[in-house]
Amino acid sequence: MTSQVFYRKWRPQTLAEIVGQEPVTQTLLNALSSGRISHAYLFCGPRGTGKTSTARILAKAVNCLTNGKGEPCNTCDMCRAISDLRALDVIEIDAASNTGVDDIRSLREKVTYSPNQARYKVYIIDEVHMLSNSAANALLKTLEEPPPHVIFILATSEIHKILPTILSRCQRFDFRRHSQANVIAYLTRVCQGEGLKVEKEAMRLIARSATGSQRDAVNLLEQLTTYYGSELSLQQAQTMLGVTGDSRVKELAKHIISNNISQGVATINSVNNDGLDLKQFNRELVDYLRSLLLIKTGSDESVDLAVEDIAELKALAGKASLEQILRAVKLFGQLQPGFDNYPTLPLELALIDCSLTPEVEPERQEKPPTHIPPQPQRAAAPAPAVSRPQPPPQKQAGPAPVTVHSQPVKTVPHSTPPPVQEPVRAAASAQILEGATEFERLKLNWKLVIDNAPRDVKKSNALSVLRSAGVLPKAIENDTVILAFQHTIHKDMIEKAENQKVVENVISNFLGHPCRISCVTENNNLLKAALKMGAQRIDAEEK
Repeated sequence: MTSQVFYRKWRPQTLAEIVGQEPVTQTLLNALSSGRISHAYLFCGPRGTGKTSTARILAKAVNCLTNGKGEPCNTCDMCRAISDLRALDVIEIDAASNTGVDDIRSLREKVTYSPNQARYKVYIIDEVHMLSNSAANALLKTLEEPPPHVIFILATSEIHKILPTILSRCQRFDFRRHSQANVIAYLTRVCQGEGLKVEKEAMRLIARSATGSQRDAVNLLEQLTTYYGSELSLQQAQTMLGVTGDSRVKELAKHIISNNISQGVATINSVNNDGLDLKQFNRELVDYLRSLLLIKTGSDESVDLAVEDIAELKALAGKASLEQILRAVKLFGQLQPGFDNYPTLPLELALIDCSLTPEVEPERQEKPPTHIPPQPQRAAAPAPAVSRPQPPPQKQAGPAPVTVHSQPVKTVPHSTPPPVQEPVRAAASAQILEGATEFERLKLNWKLVIDNAPRDVKKSNALSVLRSAGVLPKAIENDTVILAFQHTIHKDMIEKAENQKVVENVISNFLGHPCRISCVTENNNLLKAALKMGAQRIDAEEK
């Protein structure tokens, strides 16, 4: 007897054996028991989640000679014929190989013939999204009103490519990606049946590597046991799967949280010198940082780790802010190591970006005095009205006329600011130096502009970025305030329409006239890191 690969040998044979898809299996069982069988089903979901297996089980259930109203018996001639793929009335079609309209026309002609032996003729069309538009349209009429002895079961892993006209003619069932617990339970059943001894942690690693696909998991198990034999350890699984399992992943994560650049760089180079795959090491680091992020947000139940590992993550999460962990996940998650001469450089740059946290940048700004002495009201000057603060206009019968003979008066096209914004302008106005430009006034009072923003926007994402990301005004050009950002991620956040509107309103209220903002990036993290490590800056004039 020829041997079978594990995933075919241990394919589920009843709906009860389809684990992790209870909404699908229970609905089908109810339909079978009540005799309310649909003429067309659509099974959609990721690979390895049981779509084709469920289709074959349904074909056996409706044609079972013993029952026909529930689970198949798997012992009658018809059930065995369908399981062995030799039943003439159960036709499986690979839509990826039969994409043309002629293939569907041939199917439409054969549909009219009665079954040879079975009660129903069942057509299982796999990867149905691969049908061309003309072929899919040719199938529509038959799919909508097939003969009473025909059942269509369509399967796809890309539901978004299916025509809406086909979706409306089928009962749709969504198959979910399997959890690690379900995959481990399935692997345990296979190991017991095959007489294999696999360490618990090795089985957990296989399940995690399969990313929710039972077929991928059992294929990995077969590959590992074929190479190492019937007993499999964690170290063997790590070696075969290319997983480092190195403790330096946790070590580097601790250096990231503690902003220890020198020790972090040393750890990265130590991993590289030992010949480990840096791409895989970075994937494991991102996975560890993701678990840290989930712990920090209180989603402990989403972390599939041992109790002691979760306790260690909680202790580390208590030493970091949520923003710091989020930045680390984003920076290391988007890395693509690939420098031949300097393979560690992308990891080192991400480490430096994480360590130079934007929270320290506002300390470099010029701090305004805590006590601001009042200044006497100045008379009207020939400078434009925006060069000095004006008290809010009082409601009168009409505006007071202003006449300046030497130059026209600049009209301020804004309404009276709400009272909560007045402390910003009042506090900032006391810091205007004689002859200061509008840009100098904004830059000098930038921290007060942010800290005294209106209450309704103080907790917005836009103000949080301005407050913590070290953003500074760079220039004002034609009523457009240019803001300099250190990191692209913060620049992209402010450029969102809702955040940009908030920032423009806050700055406009301070300046006294409408303005727009323009965002640029000035990332000098490498220079800052070099200066922090003792380097000296040499300007071009000094060379």
